Amino acid sequence: MQGCFSAYIHIPFCKSKCKYCSFVSYPDILHTLQDKYTDTLLKEIDCFYRGEILKTIYFGGGTPSLLEPEYLSKVLNSLDYDDNTEITLEINPETVDFKKLCAFKQAGFNRVSIGIQTFDDGILKYIGRIHSSDRAKLTVKNAFASGFDNVSADFIYGLPEQTLASFVNDLETAVSLGVTHISLYGLKIEEGCFFYINRPNNIADDDMQADMYLAAIETLKKSGFEHYEISNFAKQSEDKRYESKHNLNYWDANAYYGFGAAAHGYCKEKSLRYSNWSNLDEYINNYKNKAAQIILTKQQQLEEKIFLGFRKGCGVDVKQINSEFNIDFDKNYKCVLKKYMESGHLCKTKCGYKLSDEGFLLSNIILADFVG
Repeated sequence: MQGCFSAYIHIPFCKSKCKYCSFVSYPDILHTLQDKYTDTLLKEIDCFYRGEILKTIYFGGGTPSLLEPEYLSKVLNSLDYDDNTEITLEINPETVDFKKLCAFKQAGFNRVSIGIQTFDDGILKYIGRIHSSDRAKLTVKNAFASGFDNVSADFIYGLPEQTLASFVNDLETAVSLGVTHISLYGLKIEEGCFFYINRPNNIADDDMQADMYLAAIETLKKSGFEHYEISNFAKQSEDKRYESKHNLNYWDANAYYGFGAAAHGYCKEKSLRYSNWSNLDEYINNYKNKAAQIILTKQQQLEEKIFLGFRKGCGVDVKQINSEFNIDFDKNYKCVLKKYMESGHLCKTKCGYKLSDEGFLLSNIILADFVG
């Protein structure tokens, strides 16, 4: 029987909704539901968790750091883990101080992911973030001071009024603060967010976003970061690597639990992907039943393996794919491999193939040729 060694826990509360956010989150209601939601999480975990010693645990949101440490500690302590488990907490700088970060560290968290987005105060206000650049910088410093040595920072490029120079400055500032991991996301305005209805005119076009992305790769590589996934960069040292083990588990198409409202999970032994109810009342009253479940066909599993594998800097492992799916990868995808190898968007590796930096920019188009 295949085990499940990762768990994602969704905390869908925030102080206010950012103008670009289309994720499932509920602003300004935590105080009325903190106890009930935590109790439901514990019931759901008790119902579905099979007691594996987990390798990664990730609290995402929303804004998990809004919860008091004792509530998150209850949830964390309902799961089994050891000293090698990566335990991540997403943080909004405005919701924590040094004391609270110390409490999170004491509770068992050993990695924080800080939603900075930019160090430009004007842009922060424009997009609806509740923190300032000074507060973001202080949060990074406090995270290290409270005992975290694995500190990640999130940034968005293509924001209103953002220039190439200001974006590069954001990254250089983060590097100077000592962060060990950086995640980058191009601004996408999707249905359900404020900007979808009130679209700003001063956002970067596709060409500018591409320039920003390539500049980020150059800037971070010069600073000793490895570009190990399309959107992610990790600092490397002689004795420690700082990739997100939790996210690598996704990209390796492995199993993971999904707990909480709107959470998704994957049971690999059953080839089953599932999602929980997004509506809070429905989740609380019906946590034993999933909102949606789909059993993947072998072809869908193959396509996911290829799609997720090409997200990684190391690319796809052809020998592994051939063994798992009983195919000849080079033969099956001969034409598409030839097309993108000749264009410079694909590179040959010792194990298979990977996207080049320019290939990452066209990843959706290229992957559509593989899985279409």
